[in-house]
Amino acid sequence: MPRPGRPGAHEDPAAALAAAADVLAVLHARGQDGVVPAVSPSQLRALLAVEGAEGANLRTLGDVLGSRPPSVTRLCDRLEAMGLLTRSPHPSRRREVEVRLTPRGRAVLDERRALRMRELSAVLGRMAPEAVESLVAGLAAFREAAAAARPAGPPYTDAGPSSAVQRPGTVPGGA
Repeated sequence: MPRPGRPGAHEDPAAALAAAADVLAVLHARGQDGVVPAVSPSQLRALLAVEGAEGANLRTLGDVLGSRPPSVTRLCDRLEAMGLLTRSPHPSRRREVEVRLTPRGRAVLDERRALRMRELSAVLGRMAPEAVESLVAGLAAFREAAAAARPAGPPYTDAGPSSAVQRPGTVPGGA
C-alpha cells in the first residue's frame, strides 16, 4: 500500500529494512546448519569482535559486545575450550588479559563468510541487475549513515582484507 505523500513509496523504509533484516537472519541461519563446530550467534559475534580488535582486553570485548565481565569471561571460556580463541596475559600490563583468534577460529569465520556469500549470491542472482545496483548503493549509504551516528569504536564491518561481507545479517556491497 502506498504511503501518503510519497508517490511510489509502498512501505515505510524502516519497516522494509526490518523485514529485509528478518530475511537475512533466516538466510544466515540456513547457511549454518550442520557446520562444525556449532557456534551460537553470541559466540559468532564474539569471534567477529575479537577479529576486529585482535589483542583487545576482556573489558574492551565486553564493551563491543555490550556484555558484562562475567558473561564475557564465560563466553571466552567456551570459545577457548572449542579452540577458537586464546587468552594470554598482556605483555606490559600484568592485570590485563588479551584475546586473540586461533587459526581454527579464523577458519570458522572464513567458512561462515563463504556460506553466507553463497546464500546471499543465490538471492542476488534472482534479482534484476538494476535492482542489485540500487540495493548496493542504498546499503553503502546506510552503512555510511550508521557509521556517522555511531560513537567511537570498532567499525560495523567484520570483513577481513579480502572480504566484502559485512556483519551477519547484511549483504555485500561495494565498500
